[in-house]
Amino acid sequence: MASVANLQPEPAPILACTISRDVQNFELLIDDMELEMGESWGDLTFEDAQDFLSQSDAQGLIFVAVAVNAQDEGNFDLIGQIVSAAKAKSIKVILIADQISPMALHQLLRLGADEFVPYPLPERAMHEAIERAKAPAPAPVAVSPAQAAVAAAPDPDLSVQAPQFKAKGDRDGVVLPVHGLAGGVGASTFAANLAWELATVAKDKDAPRVCLLDLDLQYGSAATYLDLPRKETVFELLSDTANADSDQLLRAMLTFNDKLHVLTAPSDMLPLDIVSPDDIGRIIDMARANFDYVVIDMPKTIVSWTETVLTRAHVYFALIELDLRSAQNVLRLVRALKAEALPHDKLRFVLNRAPRFTDLAAKGRVKRMAESLDIAIEVSLPDGGDQVTQANDHGLPMAEQASKNPLRKELQKLAKSLFDLNKVAETGKR
Repeated sequence: MASVANLQPEPAPILACTISRDVQNFELLIDDMELEMGESWGDLTFEDAQDFLSQSDAQGLIFVAVAVNAQDEGNFDLIGQIVSAAKAKSIKVILIADQISPMALHQLLRLGADEFVPYPLPERAMHEAIERAKAPAPAPVAVSPAQAAVAAAPDPDLSVQAPQFKAKGDRDGVVLPVHGLAGGVGASTFAANLAWELATVAKDKDAPRVCLLDLDLQYGSAATYLDLPRKETVFELLSDTANADSDQLLRAMLTFNDKLHVLTAPSDMLPLDIVSPDDIGRIIDMARANFDYVVIDMPKTIVSWTETVLTRAHVYFALIELDLRSAQNVLRLVRALKAEALPHDKLRFVLNRAPRFTDLAAKGRVKRMAESLDIAIEVSLPDGGDQVTQANDHGLPMAEQASKNPLRKELQKLAKSLFDLNKVAETGKR
């Protein structure tokens, strides 16, 4: 007769682990891990994870899910060591982040995680990340010695991603700066997504050539929102525009999905006065000569070269929200432009996170705000919700991440309107 010990089932092998300060802060993660892994997963604290990953038992793990929130921002050195230890054993790393600052998120993404999932977890996001972690690595492809030599060659500037067309100076682009009149009003999101919608507004043969210039030299987010590296040649271009030409401008750019051309902010934080009005004027003029649309993400600060951008702009988008700080800043900006006799009539006010059509009380507040400021709010954008943050964190335009989002649909309509107006204007010139 078999002993009782022999009748007890073998414990399930541990194939995955969550690593966090306290996994109870991530209840949705616990639910997804139980659904996807059954009993084949465990939980570790940050301190325990370091010890476990140094043992031979860790060799059987397929992936670890490292979950962090705002309280963990002081532990990034330890978290970085955990990620490095997992990668050293060829264990996939899924990073889950809950309400951490953009700077902290950027620091985390540079640690080398294989997957990133925002928390609260979007539907099926964890399932898809786990499926990719479980997938076997692709088989190595045989390459010729010549191909191997090319692959081994250093490419610090990632020039293969630079625009592939030659600078001919045969365009006269429409300049569309975007300026947030208060922090967090969504100007960079608006700029990146408007540029992408313009780049994809028509079929390939009729599609306009579009570039996005991130002139927020200190906190520019275009590289993050489009998942692009920051090239050292951007700083070189800004440092010596007097000797730069259109070819150098194109070499400093990167392409997103072969359609949108982007001049990212520099890799290091720079003072805004590192460039002069003449420097910015040259960059915009070179961009206009080679692109149909030039979208510019401006810093919130008014600087010496803001006038240069404004005078070259065809339409200057000023983003606001329905709050007192935006109203006060509109008054300050318009007063400053009028005092200097600058073309304030180029301003087009965009109300982000506008109230819904059915919210009559809030719509009344919008009307009173516009009347009291003596401005016209020409574009109202709905609140896109969490999908906007998720798209930005994934480095994708909303058209790629959440195409049916109401904010994306409004941006698509705006891009189509700009495209059609420009077509009419071009036809009138002929």
